[in-house]
Amino acid sequence: MANFVLNAEAREVAQQGKGSSRRLRHAAKVPAIIYGGEAAPVAVSLELRQLVKFLESNSFFEEVIEIDVNGKVESVKIQALQRHPAKNTPMHADFKRA
Repeated sequence: MANFVLNAEAREVAQQGKGSSRRLRHAAKVPAIIYGGEAAPVAVSLELRQLVKFLESNSFFEEVIEIDVNGKVESVKIQALQRHPAKNTPMHADFKRA
């Protein structure tokens, strides 16, 4: 059982790109991607508040994380995190399936 469980919403192809990502960030969400393994990559959006809370713990970067994508649970590890240069808030996250 993972200590960290993130709730996410899958994004459609029409909701991907620079403009859509900006709208997500303005709505206090973080665009992210889950890739690796046999399954196809999945674009998701995470709640900013929940992600920031988990980022305060160093073990978040080391342990397996569970992401609930519309009822389907994915076990992942964080691969990359992009932050805003001045505000230090997360702008995008990459997760690799464990």
